[in-house]
Amino acid sequence: MNRILCLFAVATLLSAQVNFDRIRNAAKEPESWFTYSGNYSAHRFSPLSEIVPGNVERLKVAWIYQVPSQHRVETTPLVADSVMYISEPPSNLTALDLHTGRTLWTYRRRTGDDMRVCCGQVNRGVALLGDLVYIGTVDAYLVALDARTGIRRWETKVAEYTTGHSVTAAPLAVKDKIVVGIAGGEYGIRGFLDAYDALTGKLAWRVWTIPGSGEPGNDSWSGESWKTGGAPTWVTGAYDPDLNLIYWGTGNPGPDWNGDVRKGDNLYSDSVLAIDADTGKLKWHFQFTPHDIHDWDANQVPVLVDGEIRGERRKLLITANRNAFFYALDRATGQFLLGKPYVRQTWASGLDDRGRPIRLPNTTPTIEGTRVWPAAGGGTNWFSPSYSPNSDLFYVAIRESSAMFHIGEADYRAGVPFYGGMSRTLDTPENFGAIRALRPTTGDTVWEYRLLSSTGAGVLSTAGGLVFGATEGTFFALDAATGKRLGGSKRVVQSAVIRSVTRSAASSTSQSRPDTTSSRSQSTDGHALILCPIRPFGPGQITVTTFPAAASHVYAATTL
Repeated sequence: MNRILCLFAVATLLSAQVNFDRIRNAAKEPESWFTYSGNYSAHRFSPLSEIVPGNVERLKVAWIYQVPSQHRVETTPLVADSVMYISEPPSNLTALDLHTGRTLWTYRRRTGDDMRVCCGQVNRGVALLGDLVYIGTVDAYLVALDARTGIRRWETKVAEYTTGHSVTAAPLAVKDKIVVGIAGGEYGIRGFLDAYDALTGKLAWRVWTIPGSGEPGNDSWSGESWKTGGAPTWVTGAYDPDLNLIYWGTGNPGPDWNGDVRKGDNLYSDSVLAIDADTGKLKWHFQFTPHDIHDWDANQVPVLVDGEIRGERRKLLITANRNAFFYALDRATGQFLLGKPYVRQTWASGLDDRGRPIRLPNTTPTIEGTRVWPAAGGGTNWFSPSYSPNSDLFYVAIRESSAMFHIGEADYRAGVPFYGGMSRTLDTPENFGAIRALRPTTGDTVWEYRLLSSTGAGVLSTAGGLVFGATEGTFFALDAATGKRLGGSKRVVQSAVIRSVTRSAASSTSQSRPDTTSSRSQSTDGHALILCPIRPFGPGQITVTTFPAAASHVYAATTL
Protein backbone atom coordinates (compact mmCIF):
# COMPACT_ATOMS: atom_id res chain seq x y z
CA MET A 1 0.00 0.00 0.00
CA ASN A 2 1.37 3.36 -1.02
CA ARG A 3 1.41 6.30 1.35
CA ILE A 4 2.82 9.78 0.85
CA LEU A 5 4.05 11.94 3.69
CA CYS A 6 4.57 15.63 2.96
CA LEU A 7 6.56 17.65 5.45
CA PHE A 8 6.02 21.35 4.94
CA ALA A 9 7.65 22.57 8.15
CA VAL A 10 9.10 21.36 11.40
CA ALA A 11 6.41 21.31 14.08
CA THR A 12 8.50 22.97 16.73
CA LEU A 13 5.40 24.43 18.33
CA LEU A 14 4.43 21.12 19.91
CA SER A 15 6.70 20.17 22.78
CA ALA A 16 4.47 18.94 25.60
CA GLN A 17 2.69 15.60 25.51
CA VAL A 18 -1.05 15.12 25.74
CA ASN A 19 -1.26 12.50 28.46
CA PHE A 20 -4.35 10.92 29.99
CA ASP A 21 -4.41 13.35 32.91
CA ARG A 22 -4.49 16.37 30.58
CA ILE A 23 -7.44 14.93 28.70
CA ARG A 24 -9.21 14.01 31.94
CA ASN A 25 -8.71 17.56 33.24
CA ALA A 26 -9.40 19.30 29.95
CA ALA A 27 -11.37 22.07 31.67
CA LYS A 28 -8.12 23.34 33.22
CA GLU A 29 -6.78 24.09 29.72
CA PRO A 30 -9.75 25.77 28.02
CA GLU A 31 -7.55 27.00 25.17
CA SER A 32 -7.17 23.36 24.04
CA TRP A 33 -9.53 20.77 22.58
CA PHE A 34 -7.94 17.40 23.38
CA THR A 35 -10.65 14.96 22.37
CA TYR A 36 -13.54 14.64 19.92
CA SER A 37 -16.26 16.16 22.11
CA GLY A 38 -13.99 18.49 24.07
CA ASN A 39 -14.06 16.40 27.24
CA TYR A 40 -14.73 12.80 28.22
CA SER A 41 -18.32 13.67 29.19
CA ALA A 42 -18.97 14.73 25.57
CA HIS A 43 -20.31 18.15 26.54
CA ARG A 44 -18.90 19.98 23.49
CA PHE A 45 -18.80 23.00 25.79
CA SER A 46 -16.05 25.62 25.84
CA PRO A 47 -15.09 27.08 29.23
CA LEU A 48 -13.85 30.20 27.42
CA SER A 49 -15.93 33.21 28.36
CA GLU A 50 -14.40 36.16 26.47
CA ILE A 51 -16.84 35.92 23.57
CA VAL A 52 -20.25 37.00 24.89
CA PRO A 53 -23.55 38.27 23.48
CA GLY A 54 -22.21 41.83 23.71
CA ASN A 55 -19.16 41.32 21.48
CA VAL A 56 -19.92 38.28 19.31
CA GLU A 57 -20.78 40.57 16.39
CA ARG A 58 -17.12 41.65 16.30
CA LEU A 59 -15.98 38.23 15.07
CA LYS A 60 -13.87 38.53 11.93
CA VAL A 61 -11.64 36.30 9.85
CA ALA A 62 -8.16 35.67 11.29
CA TRP A 63 -7.00 33.07 8.76
CA ILE A 64 -8.31 30.54 6.28
CA TYR A 65 -7.09 27.06 5.46
CA GLN A 66 -8.54 25.21 2.47
CA VAL A 67 -8.93 21.45 2.76
CA PRO A 68 -7.68 19.95 -0.51
CA SER A 69 -10.49 17.43 -0.99
CA GLN A 70 -13.78 17.20 -2.81
CA HIS A 71 -15.16 14.65 -0.37
CA ARG A 72 -17.57 15.83 2.30
CA VAL A 73 -15.79 16.92 5.49
CA GLU A 74 -17.28 15.94 8.87
CA THR A 75 -14.30 16.44 11.12
CA THR A 76 -13.75 17.98 14.55
CA PRO A 77 -10.25 19.50 14.79
CA LEU A 78 -8.20 18.87 17.93
CA VAL A 79 -6.05 21.59 19.49
CA ALA A 80 -3.02 21.14 21.76
CA ASP A 81 -0.07 23.38 22.52
CA SER A 82 -0.76 25.86 19.71
CA VAL A 83 -1.20 23.16 17.06
CA MET A 84 -4.46 22.19 15.38
CA TYR A 85 -4.84 18.65 14.03
CA ILE A 86 -7.49 18.24 11.37
CA SER A 87 -8.40 15.07 9.53
CA GLU A 88 -9.21 15.47 5.85
CA PRO A 89 -11.24 13.03 3.77
CA PRO A 90 -10.80 10.36 2.93
CA SER A 91 -7.98 9.45 5.37
CA ASN A 92 -5.49 12.33 5.55
CA LEU A 93 -4.28 14.47 8.44
CA THR A 94 -2.80 17.97 8.61
CA ALA A 95 -1.17 19.87 11.50
CA LEU A 96 -1.62 23.65 11.45
CA ASP A 97 0.03 26.49 13.34
CA LEU A 98 -2.85 27.79 15.42
CA HIS A 99 -1.67 31.40 15.27
CA THR A 100 -1.33 31.69 11.50
CA GLY A 101 -3.03 28.68 9.88
CA ARG A 102 0.33 27.71 8.36
CA THR A 103 0.70 24.03 7.47
CA LEU A 104 3.26 22.27 9.67
CA TRP A 105 2.98 18.81 8.17
CA THR A 106 0.53 16.69 6.21
CA TYR A 107 0.01 12.94 6.10
CA ARG A 108 -1.54 11.67 2.87
CA ARG A 109 -2.82 8.12 2.60
CA ARG A 110 -3.39 6.67 -0.83
CA THR A 111 -6.42 4.39 -0.97
CA GLY A 112 -7.92 2.43 -3.81
CA ASP A 113 -10.87 3.26 -6.02
CA ASP A 114 -13.00 0.44 -4.66
CA MET A 115 -13.80 1.66 -1.14
CA ARG A 116 -17.09 0.30 0.21
CA VAL A 117 -18.83 3.11 2.09
CA CYS A 118 -22.53 3.87 2.28
CA CYS A 119 -22.41 7.59 2.89
CA GLY A 120 -19.27 9.12 1.45
CA GLN A 121 -15.55 8.76 2.17
CA VAL A 122 -15.56 10.82 5.36
CA ASN A 123 -13.42 11.03 8.48
CA ARG A 124 -14.74 12.58 11.69
CA GLY A 125 -11.50 13.28 13.51
CA VAL A 126 -8.41 12.10 15.35
CA ALA A 127 -7.18 11.28 18.86
CA LEU A 128 -4.14 12.55 20.76
CA LEU A 129 -2.19 10.65 23.41
CA GLY A 130 1.42 11.11 24.46
CA ASP A 131 3.42 12.30 21.48
CA LEU A 132 1.22 10.51 18.95
CA VAL A 133 -1.85 11.42 16.92
CA TYR A 134 -4.18 8.64 15.72
CA ILE A 135 -6.45 8.42 12.70
CA GLY A 136 -8.74 5.71 11.36
CA THR A 137 -8.87 5.15 7.61
CA VAL A 138 -11.51 4.42 5.05
CA ASP A 139 -9.68 1.19 4.18
CA ALA A 140 -10.12 0.05 7.82
CA TYR A 141 -6.72 0.72 9.41
CA LEU A 142 -5.73 2.55 12.58
CA VAL A 143 -2.62 4.68 12.05
CA ALA A 144 -0.38 6.33 14.68
CA LEU A 145 1.72 9.35 13.63
CA ASP A 146 4.35 11.37 15.42
CA ALA A 147 2.46 14.50 16.50
CA ARG A 148 5.53 16.71 15.90
CA THR A 149 6.48 15.52 12.44
CA GLY A 150 3.65 13.41 10.99
CA ILE A 151 5.99 10.44 10.55
CA ARG A 152 4.13 7.14 10.82
CA ARG A 153 4.99 5.16 13.96
CA TRP A 154 2.73 2.16 13.37
CA GLU A 155 -0.44 1.04 11.65
CA THR A 156 -2.80 -1.83 12.43
CA LYS A 157 -5.37 -3.46 10.20
CA VAL A 158 -8.75 -3.25 11.94
CA ALA A 159 -10.82 -5.18 9.40
CA GLU A 160 -11.14 -6.05 5.71
CA TYR A 161 -12.43 -3.12 3.69
CA THR A 162 -13.60 -5.30 0.77
CA THR A 163 -16.44 -6.63 2.96
CA GLY A 164 -17.68 -3.12 3.68
CA HIS A 165 -15.69 -2.28 6.81
CA SER A 166 -14.27 1.24 7.23
CA VAL A 167 -13.13 3.46 10.09
CA THR A 168 -14.79 6.87 9.91
CA ALA A 169 -15.17 7.72 13.62
CA ALA A 170 -12.62 9.72 15.57
CA PRO A 171 -10.73 7.37 17.95
CA LEU A 172 -11.02 7.93 21.71
CA ALA A 173 -7.84 7.89 23.85
CA VAL A 174 -8.48 6.33 27.28
CA LYS A 175 -5.59 5.62 29.68
CA ASP A 176 -3.07 3.64 27.60
CA LYS A 177 -5.52 2.56 24.91
CA ILE A 178 -6.98 3.89 21.69
CA VAL A 179 -10.64 2.95 21.27
CA VAL A 180 -11.99 2.89 17.74
CA GLY A 181 -15.31 2.02 16.17
CA ILE A 182 -16.21 0.49 12.83
CA ALA A 183 -18.58 1.50 10.01
CA GLY A 184 -20.26 -0.77 7.49
CA GLY A 185 -23.75 -1.54 8.77
CA GLU A 186 -25.21 -1.10 5.27
CA TYR A 187 -22.91 -3.88 4.04
CA GLY A 188 -24.01 -6.56 6.49
CA ILE A 189 -20.90 -6.55 8.67
CA ARG A 190 -20.98 -7.83 12.24
CA GLY A 191 -20.18 -4.74 14.28
CA PHE A 192 -17.56 -4.39 17.01
CA LEU A 193 -15.66 -1.88 19.14
CA ASP A 194 -11.88 -2.25 19.53
CA ALA A 195 -9.21 -0.99 21.91
CA TYR A 196 -5.54 -0.96 20.88
CA ASP A 197 -2.36 -0.46 22.85
CA ALA A 198 -1.43 3.18 22.24
CA LEU A 199 2.31 2.51 21.88
CA THR A 200 2.31 -0.68 19.82
CA GLY A 201 -1.02 -0.92 18.03
CA LYS A 202 -1.65 -4.38 19.44
CA LEU A 203 -5.30 -5.29 19.96
CA ALA A 204 -6.15 -5.10 23.68
CA TRP A 205 -9.81 -6.10 23.50
CA ARG A 206 -12.76 -6.37 21.14
CA VAL A 207 -16.45 -6.14 21.99
CA TRP A 208 -18.77 -7.64 19.40
CA THR A 209 -21.97 -5.61 19.12
CA ILE A 210 -23.87 -8.72 18.08
CA PRO A 211 -23.62 -11.74 20.44
CA GLY A 212 -22.13 -14.85 18.89
CA SER A 213 -23.58 -18.33 18.89
CA GLY A 214 -24.27 -19.53 22.44
CA GLU A 215 -23.81 -16.06 23.97
CA PRO A 216 -26.58 -14.22 25.82
CA GLY A 217 -28.63 -12.24 23.34
CA ASN A 218 -27.82 -14.34 20.30
CA ASP A 219 -31.35 -15.74 20.41
CA SER A 220 -32.62 -12.23 19.57
CA TRP A 221 -31.65 -13.02 15.97
CA SER A 222 -33.48 -15.59 13.89
CA GLY A 223 -31.36 -18.31 12.33
CA GLU A 224 -27.93 -17.16 11.14
CA SER A 225 -28.95 -13.54 10.60
CA TRP A 226 -26.64 -12.38 13.41
CA LYS A 227 -23.65 -12.99 11.17
CA THR A 228 -24.68 -10.14 8.85
CA GLY A 229 -26.58 -8.08 11.41
CA GLY A 230 -24.74 -4.74 11.24
CA ALA A 231 -24.82 -2.74 14.52
CA PRO A 232 -21.72 -0.66 13.65
CA THR A 233 -19.99 1.84 15.96
CA TRP A 234 -19.37 4.74 13.60
CA VAL A 235 -19.56 7.76 15.95
CA THR A 236 -17.27 8.44 18.94
CA GLY A 237 -18.56 7.73 22.45
CA ALA A 238 -17.94 9.09 25.95
CA TYR A 239 -16.05 7.97 29.06
CA ASP A 240 -16.59 8.23 32.83
CA PRO A 241 -13.20 8.03 34.62
CA ASP A 242 -14.81 7.48 38.03
CA LEU A 243 -16.84 4.49 36.86
CA ASN A 244 -14.14 3.52 34.34
CA LEU A 245 -16.87 2.92 31.77
CA ILE A 246 -16.84 3.73 28.07
CA TYR A 247 -20.24 4.51 26.54
CA TRP A 248 -20.69 3.88 22.82
CA GLY A 249 -23.70 3.83 20.54
CA THR A 250 -24.44 1.17 17.94
CA GLY A 251 -26.09 1.41 14.56
CA ASN A 252 -29.01 -0.18 12.77
CA PRO A 253 -29.44 -3.91 12.21
CA GLY A 254 -28.97 -5.24 8.70
CA PRO A 255 -30.67 -5.30 6.35
CA ASP A 256 -32.05 -1.85 7.10
CA TRP A 257 -35.69 -2.07 6.03
CA ASN A 258 -36.47 -5.78 5.76
CA GLY A 259 -36.92 -7.19 9.25
CA ASP A 260 -38.49 -10.43 8.03
CA VAL A 261 -35.07 -12.05 7.55
CA ARG A 262 -33.88 -11.16 11.09
CA LYS A 263 -36.83 -11.69 13.42
CA GLY A 264 -36.33 -10.75 17.07
CA ASP A 265 -35.03 -7.72 18.98
CA ASN A 266 -31.64 -7.89 17.21
CA LEU A 267 -29.33 -7.15 20.15
CA TYR A 268 -27.21 -5.04 20.48
CA SER A 269 -28.21 -2.95 17.49
CA ASP A 270 -29.60 0.56 18.12
CA SER A 271 -28.20 0.46 21.66
CA VAL A 272 -25.79 2.20 23.97
CA LEU A 273 -23.15 -0.09 25.49
CA ALA A 274 -21.34 0.50 28.79
CA ILE A 275 -17.92 -1.17 28.61
CA ASP A 276 -15.14 -1.59 31.16
CA ALA A 277 -12.25 0.45 29.78
CA ASP A 278 -9.57 -1.96 31.03
CA THR A 279 -11.06 -5.32 30.06
CA GLY A 280 -13.62 -4.65 27.36
CA LYS A 281 -16.28 -6.43 29.43
CA LEU A 282 -19.84 -5.36 28.68
CA LYS A 283 -21.33 -4.04 31.93
CA TRP A 284 -24.79 -3.13 30.67
CA HIS A 285 -26.69 -2.18 27.54
CA PHE A 286 -29.86 -0.30 26.70
CA GLN A 287 -31.64 -0.83 23.39
CA PHE A 288 -33.56 2.19 22.14
CA THR A 289 -35.27 0.61 19.11
CA PRO A 290 -35.67 -3.18 19.26
CA HIS A 291 -36.03 -4.76 15.81
CA ASP A 292 -35.45 -1.49 13.99
CA ILE A 293 -36.95 -1.39 10.49
CA HIS A 294 -36.50 2.34 9.83
CA ASP A 295 -32.69 2.74 9.92
CA TRP A 296 -32.67 4.70 13.19
CA ASP A 297 -29.08 4.15 14.32
CA ALA A 298 -28.28 4.93 17.97
CA ASN A 299 -24.88 6.38 17.06
CA GLN A 300 -25.72 9.80 18.46
CA VAL A 301 -23.06 11.03 20.91
CA PRO A 302 -23.95 9.98 24.49
CA VAL A 303 -23.65 12.92 26.89
CA LEU A 304 -22.77 12.46 30.59
CA VAL A 305 -24.32 14.84 33.14
CA ASP A 306 -25.44 14.75 36.77
CA GLY A 307 -29.00 15.62 37.72
CA GLU A 308 -32.02 14.83 39.85
CA ILE A 309 -34.65 12.48 38.44
CA ARG A 310 -37.34 10.67 40.43
CA GLY A 311 -36.29 12.45 43.59
CA GLU A 312 -32.69 11.23 43.50
CA ARG A 313 -29.51 12.86 42.24
CA ARG A 314 -27.88 10.52 39.76
CA LYS A 315 -25.09 10.10 37.28
CA LEU A 316 -26.98 10.38 33.99
CA LEU A 317 -26.44 9.51 30.34
CA ILE A 318 -28.64 11.64 28.10
CA THR A 319 -29.19 11.41 24.38
CA ALA A 320 -31.53 12.65 21.67
CA ASN A 321 -32.02 9.46 19.70
CA ARG A 322 -32.56 9.24 15.98
CA ASN A 323 -35.92 7.52 16.68
CA ALA A 324 -37.37 10.89 17.90
CA PHE A 325 -37.20 10.20 21.66
CA PHE A 326 -35.00 11.94 24.22
CA TYR A 327 -33.68 9.57 26.91
CA ALA A 328 -32.08 9.80 30.33
CA LEU A 329 -30.45 6.67 31.76
CA ASP A 330 -28.61 5.95 34.99
CA ARG A 331 -25.10 5.59 33.59
CA ALA A 332 -23.90 3.41 36.46
CA THR A 333 -26.59 0.75 35.98
CA GLY A 334 -28.26 1.41 32.62
CA GLN A 335 -31.65 1.90 34.30
CA PHE A 336 -34.20 3.71 32.15
CA LEU A 337 -35.31 6.92 33.86
CA LEU A 338 -36.91 9.15 31.25
CA GLY A 339 -38.08 9.06 27.67
CA LYS A 340 -39.96 11.76 25.78
CA PRO A 341 -40.39 12.74 22.12
CA TYR A 342 -38.36 15.82 21.15
CA VAL A 343 -39.56 15.87 17.51
CA ARG A 344 -42.72 14.63 15.83
CA GLN A 345 -43.07 10.85 15.65
CA THR A 346 -45.86 8.55 14.45
CA TRP A 347 -44.47 5.07 15.06
CA ALA A 348 -44.95 4.56 18.84
CA SER A 349 -47.67 5.46 21.33
CA GLY A 350 -44.97 5.95 23.93
CA LEU A 351 -42.43 4.05 26.01
CA ASP A 352 -43.20 1.53 28.74
CA ASP A 353 -41.69 1.56 32.25
CA ARG A 354 -38.52 -0.11 30.95
CA GLY A 355 -38.15 2.35 28.08
CA ARG A 356 -39.28 -0.10 25.45
CA PRO A 357 -41.27 1.54 22.63
CA ILE A 358 -44.94 0.65 22.27
CA ARG A 359 -45.28 0.34 18.52
CA LEU A 360 -48.28 1.56 16.58
CA PRO A 361 -49.83 -0.58 13.82
CA ASN A 362 -49.32 0.13 10.13
CA THR A 363 -45.85 1.63 10.52
CA THR A 364 -43.74 -1.13 8.99
CA PRO A 365 -42.20 -0.75 5.51
CA THR A 366 -44.30 -2.10 2.65
CA ILE A 367 -43.76 -2.59 -1.05
CA GLU A 368 -46.03 0.38 -1.77
CA GLY A 369 -44.46 2.45 0.98
CA THR A 370 -45.52 3.49 4.48
CA ARG A 371 -45.26 7.07 5.69
CA VAL A 372 -43.65 7.47 9.11
CA TRP A 373 -42.25 10.36 11.16
CA PRO A 374 -39.31 10.82 11.56
CA ALA A 375 -37.58 10.09 8.27
CA ALA A 376 -34.67 7.64 8.11
CA GLY A 377 -32.32 10.52 8.89
CA GLY A 378 -34.04 10.74 12.24
CA GLY A 379 -34.95 13.54 14.60
CA THR A 380 -31.21 14.19 14.71
CA ASN A 381 -28.20 12.25 13.48
CA TRP A 382 -24.43 11.91 13.95
CA PHE A 383 -23.72 15.65 14.28
CA SER A 384 -22.87 16.57 17.83
CA PRO A 385 -25.17 18.03 20.50
CA SER A 386 -23.86 20.18 23.34
CA TYR A 387 -24.49 20.47 27.07
CA SER A 388 -23.76 23.63 29.06
CA PRO A 389 -23.18 23.16 32.80
CA ASN A 390 -23.79 26.91 33.15
CA SER A 391 -27.33 26.88 31.75
CA ASP A 392 -27.99 23.19 32.49
CA LEU A 393 -29.44 22.84 29.01
CA PHE A 394 -28.91 20.25 26.28
CA TYR A 395 -28.67 21.76 22.78
CA VAL A 396 -29.37 19.72 19.67
CA ALA A 397 -29.91 20.33 15.95
CA ILE A 398 -33.20 18.67 15.04
CA ARG A 399 -35.01 17.70 11.85
CA GLU A 400 -38.78 17.57 11.43
CA SER A 401 -39.47 15.36 8.41
CA SER A 402 -41.18 12.16 7.34
CA ALA A 403 -40.42 9.46 4.80
CA MET A 404 -41.96 6.67 2.80
CA PHE A 405 -40.43 3.35 3.86
CA HIS A 406 -40.36 0.51 1.33
CA ILE A 407 -39.46 -3.14 1.91
CA GLY A 408 -37.39 -5.01 -0.67
CA GLU A 409 -35.41 -8.18 -1.26
CA ALA A 410 -32.58 -8.92 1.16
CA ASP A 411 -29.95 -11.18 -0.36
CA TYR A 412 -26.57 -10.82 1.34
CA ARG A 413 -23.41 -10.69 -0.76
CA ALA A 414 -20.12 -9.70 0.83
CA GLY A 415 -19.07 -6.15 -0.02
CA VAL A 416 -22.42 -5.26 -1.61
CA PRO A 417 -24.98 -2.90 -0.01
CA PHE A 418 -27.49 -4.84 2.09
CA TYR A 419 -30.50 -2.55 2.42
CA GLY A 420 -33.55 -4.77 2.01
CA GLY A 421 -35.59 -1.85 0.71
CA MET A 422 -35.38 1.91 0.62
CA SER A 423 -36.66 5.10 2.20
CA ARG A 424 -37.66 8.35 0.52
CA THR A 425 -37.78 11.56 2.54
CA LEU A 426 -40.86 13.58 1.61
CA ASP A 427 -40.38 17.23 0.71
CA THR A 428 -43.41 18.93 2.27
CA PRO A 429 -44.21 22.31 3.85
CA GLU A 430 -44.19 20.54 7.21
CA ASN A 431 -40.44 19.97 7.05
CA PHE A 432 -38.06 22.22 8.92
CA GLY A 433 -34.91 22.21 10.98
CA ALA A 434 -34.17 23.90 14.29
CA ILE A 435 -31.82 24.22 17.20
CA ARG A 436 -33.65 23.15 20.35
CA ALA A 437 -32.68 23.51 23.99
CA LEU A 438 -33.95 20.68 26.21
CA ARG A 439 -34.03 20.31 29.97
CA PRO A 440 -31.91 17.19 30.71
CA THR A 441 -34.00 15.94 33.66
CA THR A 442 -37.41 16.35 31.99
CA GLY A 443 -36.86 16.34 28.23
CA ASP A 444 -38.95 19.52 27.98
CA THR A 445 -38.16 22.00 25.21
CA VAL A 446 -37.05 25.31 26.74
CA TRP A 447 -36.60 27.20 23.49
CA GLU A 448 -36.36 26.67 19.76
CA TYR A 449 -34.57 28.57 17.03
CA ARG A 450 -36.09 27.62 13.69
CA LEU A 451 -34.14 27.21 10.49
CA LEU A 452 -35.58 27.30 7.00
CA SER A 453 -34.17 23.84 6.34
CA SER A 454 -32.54 21.13 8.40
CA THR A 455 -28.83 21.32 9.12
CA GLY A 456 -26.06 18.75 9.11
CA ALA A 457 -24.01 20.80 11.58
CA GLY A 458 -23.22 20.21 15.22
CA VAL A 459 -23.54 22.84 17.93
CA LEU A 460 -21.16 24.30 20.52
CA SER A 461 -22.09 26.02 23.79
CA THR A 462 -19.72 28.30 25.70
CA ALA A 463 -19.19 29.82 29.13
CA GLY A 464 -19.80 33.15 27.44
CA GLY A 465 -23.49 32.27 27.24
CA LEU A 466 -23.53 31.42 23.54
CA VAL A 467 -24.57 28.55 21.31
CA PHE A 468 -22.95 28.41 17.87
CA GLY A 469 -24.40 26.56 14.92
CA ALA A 470 -24.78 26.73 11.14
CA THR A 471 -27.20 26.23 8.30
CA GLU A 472 -26.91 26.59 4.52
CA GLY A 473 -23.41 28.02 4.81
CA THR A 474 -24.32 30.57 7.50
CA PHE A 475 -22.47 30.47 10.83
CA PHE A 476 -24.62 31.97 13.60
CA ALA A 477 -24.66 32.63 17.33
CA LEU A 478 -27.62 32.25 19.71
CA ASP A 479 -28.17 33.35 23.28
CA ALA A 480 -27.78 30.14 25.30
CA ALA A 481 -30.57 31.07 27.72
CA THR A 482 -33.22 32.26 25.28
CA GLY A 483 -32.31 31.10 21.76
CA LYS A 484 -32.30 34.69 20.51
CA ARG A 485 -30.28 35.21 17.33
CA LEU A 486 -27.28 37.46 17.99
CA GLY A 487 -24.84 39.37 15.82
CA GLY A 488 -21.70 37.76 14.51
CA SER A 489 -23.37 35.65 11.82
CA LYS A 490 -21.15 35.01 8.84
CA ARG A 491 -22.01 33.78 5.39
CA VAL A 492 -19.50 31.24 4.12
CA VAL A 493 -19.28 30.93 0.34
CA GLN A 494 -17.27 28.56 -1.83
CA SER A 495 -14.88 31.28 -2.96
CA ALA A 496 -13.53 31.15 0.60
CA VAL A 497 -14.80 34.61 1.50
CA ILE A 498 -16.72 35.37 4.68
CA ARG A 499 -18.96 38.39 4.61
CA SER A 500 -21.36 39.79 7.19
CA VAL A 501 -25.07 39.14 6.71
CA THR A 502 -28.07 41.01 7.96
CA ARG A 503 -28.96 39.99 11.49
CA SER A 504 -32.39 38.36 11.67
CA ALA A 505 -34.63 39.78 14.34
CA ALA A 506 -35.59 37.31 17.05
CA SER A 507 -39.03 37.28 18.58
CA SER A 508 -39.57 38.10 22.22
CA THR A 509 -41.00 34.64 22.86
CA SER A 510 -39.05 31.45 23.50
CA GLN A 511 -39.31 30.51 19.80
CA SER A 512 -37.08 32.61 17.55
CA ARG A 513 -37.98 33.41 13.98
CA PRO A 514 -36.44 31.50 11.05
CA ASP A 515 -33.18 32.59 9.49
CA THR A 516 -34.50 35.05 6.93
CA THR A 517 -31.05 35.71 5.47
CA SER A 518 -30.74 32.25 3.91
CA SER A 519 -32.56 30.99 0.84
CA ARG A 520 -34.37 27.69 1.21
CA SER A 521 -32.61 24.68 -0.25
CA GLN A 522 -33.87 21.17 -0.89
CA SER A 523 -30.95 19.58 0.93
CA THR A 524 -28.05 20.58 3.14
CA ASP A 525 -26.24 17.27 2.86
CA GLY A 526 -23.36 19.04 1.10
CA HIS A 527 -22.65 21.20 4.13
CA ALA A 528 -21.79 20.70 7.77
CA LEU A 529 -20.11 22.75 10.42
CA ILE A 530 -18.34 21.96 13.67
CA LEU A 531 -16.90 24.53 16.03
CA CYS A 532 -13.81 24.26 18.21
CA PRO A 533 -12.77 26.92 20.76
CA ILE A 534 -9.20 28.14 21.01
CA ARG A 535 -7.45 31.18 22.48
CA PRO A 536 -4.19 32.19 20.79
CA PHE A 537 -5.19 35.78 19.99
CA GLY A 538 -6.07 37.06 23.46
CA PRO A 539 -9.77 37.82 23.85
CA GLY A 540 -10.87 34.56 22.24
CA GLN A 541 -11.30 32.74 19.00
CA ILE A 542 -13.74 30.41 17.36
CA THR A 543 -12.47 28.09 14.70
CA VAL A 544 -15.07 27.17 12.12
CA THR A 545 -14.81 24.14 9.86
CA THR A 546 -17.17 24.38 6.90
CA PHE A 547 -17.89 21.78 4.29
CA PRO A 548 -19.20 23.06 0.93
CA ALA A 549 -19.98 20.36 -1.59
CA ALA A 550 -17.08 21.19 -3.88
CA ALA A 551 -14.46 22.67 -1.59
CA SER A 552 -13.73 22.86 2.10
CA HIS A 553 -12.05 25.43 4.28
CA VAL A 554 -11.06 26.04 7.88
CA TYR A 555 -11.82 29.54 9.13
CA ALA A 556 -10.50 31.17 12.27
CA ALA A 557 -12.50 34.13 13.55
CA THR A 558 -11.40 36.41 16.33
CA THR A 559 -13.06 39.18 18.30
CA LEU A 560 -9.98 41.41 17.94
